[in-house]
Amino acid sequence: MRYTGPKDRLSRREGVDLFGKGQSFRRLNIPPGVHGPKGTGKVSEYAKQLREKQKAKRIYGVTEKQFKTYVDKSQKEKNLTQLLERRLDNVVYRLGFAPSRPAARQLVSHKHILVNDKPVNIPSYMVKVGDVVVLDTKSQNIPEVKKSLGKNAEVTPWLEREAVLGKVKRLPSREDVQEPFSEQEIIEFYSR
Repeated sequence: MRYTGPKDRLSRREGVDLFGKGQSFRRLNIPPGVHGPKGTGKVSEYAKQLREKQKAKRIYGVTEKQFKTYVDKSQKEKNLTQLLERRLDNVVYRLGFAPSRPAARQLVSHKHILVNDKPVNIPSYMVKVGDVVVLDTKSQNIPEVKKSLGKNAEVTPWLEREAVLGKVKRLPSREDVQEPFSEQEIIEFYSR
């Protein structure tokens, strides 16, 4: 089941801004909960690996089952980040069509996104090289989308954007993604 509670709590738990709100968290370095200010004791290797897994899972907004599937697939391809980055909701966010990944997920779910001129409402849809991602005309009037399109967002090198049209030039590499989690720790967590 998808988490729908307070997002700031999750960011405080992980110690980084997971959802790209850009707000200055006054209490980001204090874990949530009654005992948060007391701090934590010695952190085990398992705890470090678990935190990395939770961080990645929460950044991309996937469930535990989905994340486990991505990790299993990445064992063959050796690139978990690439699989997570190729999700359609993430591509919509990276193209700058939405202010956040949850907003991008909602755009996809409500059929506002066309992939190769066909409406797609599956956020976990995997884009391929050469796919063309377009905002439909109805969604271009949504205030949040207008605001996002008005900004000159820096598009990652593996994507190309012209107004409301985006294209996948190539598959993402590890160097293209600057997310605050360690892929190696996650692989070690699942190899236990």
